[in-house]
Amino acid sequence: MTDSFVIAPGDTRGTVLIPEKSSGHCCGLDGADGPNMACEACGLPVASRIDDCSLWQAVWLAPNAVHRQAVGDPDPTPLPWADATAAAVGTPPYEPITSWGGPGFGLYHWWSWSPRWEAAAGRALAHLLAASGGRSVSVPHGLTAEVFQRALDALLSTDGPTLHAALAGPNLPAPDTNADLLLVPEHPQTGETWAPAGGTSAYLVPLPLGVWLWLAFPEPHLPADPPPQVLPVELLRDDPPSPRPGHLFRIDPGVFRHTLLRLPTACDPWLREILENLPTYVRTGLF
Repeated sequence: MTDSFVIAPGDTRGTVLIPEKSSGHCCGLDGADGPNMACEACGLPVASRIDDCSLWQAVWLAPNAVHRQAVGDPDPTPLPWADATAAAVGTPPYEPITSWGGPGFGLYHWWSWSPRWEAAAGRALAHLLAASGGRSVSVPHGLTAEVFQRALDALLSTDGPTLHAALAGPNLPAPDTNADLLLVPEHPQTGETWAPAGGTSAYLVPLPLGVWLWLAFPEPHLPADPPPQVLPVELLRDDPPSPRPGHLFRIDPGVFRHTLLRLPTACDPWLREILENLPTYVRTGLF
């Protein structure tokens, strides 16, 4: 599909499926019969939708039938950090994962750590290791430690002084001047890494804004049956907290490796050793 544009199936508009082009191996379409989507207005085949089992869901637009056209302002002014943060929504650290063919041979789901968190942690861990020089690193207690500390303790030496990482960003107090590393958000429009006014000597570790928001301002889950008279009645909720995953947090090994290989320090012998032993760490459940 050279020169084709690819979009998510949910982003298509004004198209219909072509029934006679509905080839697939299991529960969806594989696009093997050629374009299987047509323009709703003129009937011209315009795209191939792929959503069969084990395949990435995508719509490949035929280059001979469509062309790209800018919509709206092609270069909008990025929102200031305060506005971008106010408009953003935190990304929950765990979510229900739905699958097919489980107990009863139907749809079922279980609660697991969010793949978006696993990917974000993979990139952030690569930066934490690269900046550490092999020395131990400590991160703030709570969810941040649950995500990073186990991997940091397993991969870094305990000799020498410990480097300290802290959360920093919009709407938080001024960063701790003693912090060696700062976990900061990225701007959702520009990808720019937040930095304190006046600069800092600390290494900036990037996180997606939604993930960073949940770490910096965690959303508490009220108990399902709180004691009476603890909170005003109008603030009490009767929905239980989301179930927690049944296993420890595991960092995405692919994103970790991809990021680390592209950092300047990737050639350091101790980091090369970590990359060489990555399959072992995966088998032991660290990744």
